[in-house]
Amino acid sequence: MKKIYLGLLLTSGIFSINAQKYEFQSVIELEATPVISQGRTGTCWSFSTSSFLESEITRLTGKKVDLSEMYQVRNTYPKKAENYVMRQGKAQFSEGGLSHDVLNSVANYGLVPVSVYTGLTEEEKSHNHAEMVAVLEAMVKTYVQNPGKKLSPKWKVAINAILDAYLGENPKDFEYEGEKFTPKSFMEKMKIKAEDYVTITSFTHQENYKPFILNIPDNFSNGSLYNLPLDEFVSNIDNALAKGFSLALDCDVSEATFSAKNGVAFIPQIDEDAEKGLTELITEMNISPEYRQSEFENFTTTDDHLMHIVGTVKDQKGNTYYKVKNSWGTDEKRVANGGYIYMSVPYLKLKAISVLVHKDGLEKKTKKAFKL
Repeated sequence: MKKIYLGLLLTSGIFSINAQKYEFQSVIELEATPVISQGRTGTCWSFSTSSFLESEITRLTGKKVDLSEMYQVRNTYPKKAENYVMRQGKAQFSEGGLSHDVLNSVANYGLVPVSVYTGLTEEEKSHNHAEMVAVLEAMVKTYVQNPGKKLSPKWKVAINAILDAYLGENPKDFEYEGEKFTPKSFMEKMKIKAEDYVTITSFTHQENYKPFILNIPDNFSNGSLYNLPLDEFVSNIDNALAKGFSLALDCDVSEATFSAKNGVAFIPQIDEDAEKGLTELITEMNISPEYRQSEFENFTTTDDHLMHIVGTVKDQKGNTYYKVKNSWGTDEKRVANGGYIYMSVPYLKLKAISVLVHKDGLEKKTKKAFKL
């Protein structure tokens, strides 16, 4: 239903018709755990993918489980450190990562609920990794900046000791809902198989329907992504959601038209509509594969942030937006929609780096082309 809003033009003393304010209606709403905050950390990759796995557990078992994000962070940092040190500092060591890093951790170390491993001390109420990261960065740089000296085999022990001190030691076994588990047996109970998940993307510089390694800073582990034509990339996202599969999203959020405070993300057809589009319907740009590619290659589109697509909504004109669960908390002064972003199709087509999805969420023709 449309609403017309009248605004008084004080400069001319007459009335004019303003653009329509957003009115959203839910279309697809998949099961998702509550929005939480990643705190003062750069670990959105673990928060988003853990949220995605929580939805997968609900889909596969009917259970609602709050997974430990920090368990995956704890087990990924040693891999980052090894990559940096063995490449003698010619690599990135940072807080960032991608969804496949969580899956790599899950495959090797399993899953644990947050009640078993919080990554917080008893005094801490929220995550803050500033000190820990500074210490780790200083350590790995020291290991590669000692010319003429042999690298001590103790360096890996030292890295693990720091992680244990700040995040806690890895649990070997635990009890959950009256049953005893190891992290691996808990993963099996939750029916999560890392090999069942694929990452898809769309770039014109790579062959379609083939996996490739995308050269972005946070892909320290050289994970592969399957390439698709842009329209097929989007249609697979839509297909997954329609079939009940949510998706983990890697995306550029550096644009002024991505607004957590307003709860929307869009790409205006004309730059002058950027501010207006934060609250009102505007005409958006038609995104071509060539334009998407050029924006990636000139660094206008970058790998910034990971989130979790859990459904779709429509505005009063019938335009579709993806309902995207963020990890910036629910403070109404900072975020709208209870911490969710309503992302337009043009924004996703231009700014989505990739999505992670269960292979059964893919379109049949795509899954066949991937030989899965």
